[in-house]
Amino acid sequence: MSYTILEKKQIAPQVHLMKVLAPDVAKAAKAGQFIILRIDETGERIPLTIADFDAGEGYVTIIFQEMGKTTKQLAKMSDKDVLQDFVGPLGKPADVRKLGTVILVGGGVGIAPVYPQVRAYREAGNKVISVIGARNKELLILEDEMRATSDELHIATDDGSKGHHGFVTDVVKQILDSGEDIARIVVIGPPILMKVASGMTAPYGVETIVSLNPIMIDGTGMCGGCRVSVGGETKFACVDGPEFDAHKVDFNLLMSRLALYRDEESRCLEDHGHKHDPDHKCTCRGEN
Repeated sequence: MSYTILEKKQIAPQVHLMKVLAPDVAKAAKAGQFIILRIDETGERIPLTIADFDAGEGYVTIIFQEMGKTTKQLAKMSDKDVLQDFVGPLGKPADVRKLGTVILVGGGVGIAPVYPQVRAYREAGNKVISVIGARNKELLILEDEMRATSDELHIATDDGSKGHHGFVTDVVKQILDSGEDIARIVVIGPPILMKVASGMTAPYGVETIVSLNPIMIDGTGMCGGCRVSVGGETKFACVDGPEFDAHKVDFNLLMSRLALYRDEESRCLEDHGHKHDPDHKCTCRGEN
């Protein structure tokens, strides 16, 4: 079975949105879950969080940033192209229920997986305060969609080109200091953002949830590459998560594990850049 790309567009520099016809996945998907795709028979399997889904129309939306070999290949695909594999939904759904007032924070491409949670929390009867941020206004994604599904939307940019001049954690701290009763905070974005947010919210005693998507590799728990320490216990981000209590995650261990494959990924990307050179020998993990 192949999976047809219904829509593909660039929504920010090196950031792309893709709608894929996958009726079974769309029918079963819930906020917080992810899929694994493979472009062709020789391609690597990569996990990507579900950014949106429509069971009636049968499609799943993914948003990705050009980082490595496969995402750069994916960025070159167009409408009506097909993917070899599109497996999911995987991972545990987000624990969405009526709690009161919830802050949802998305940093960079992390805004994409936050979006379906914003919608789900609001549908569950919560007041939803969304905080999104990026390095600059050109890199902000899904602003209109987030505004339409949030009770409040706050924006932060590192360079001050839009919204608060600073980080999303600054805005969250301002909300907490205002005295508003916050039941839960959900943070999705780069590991350093989630680490900083966890440290910042801890003194307030507010439950804080993070999504450890960045550490996943295989996506099924078989490779062991996504092992994390949560409350002193070993967990697998892909099957036990991807969401965990931020205040129990060992972020130092997580970030050291993220660095394990950095050199290999760089070599693989370089090999991909030389793919038309007949004298170049590929040194990455079996992909050419």
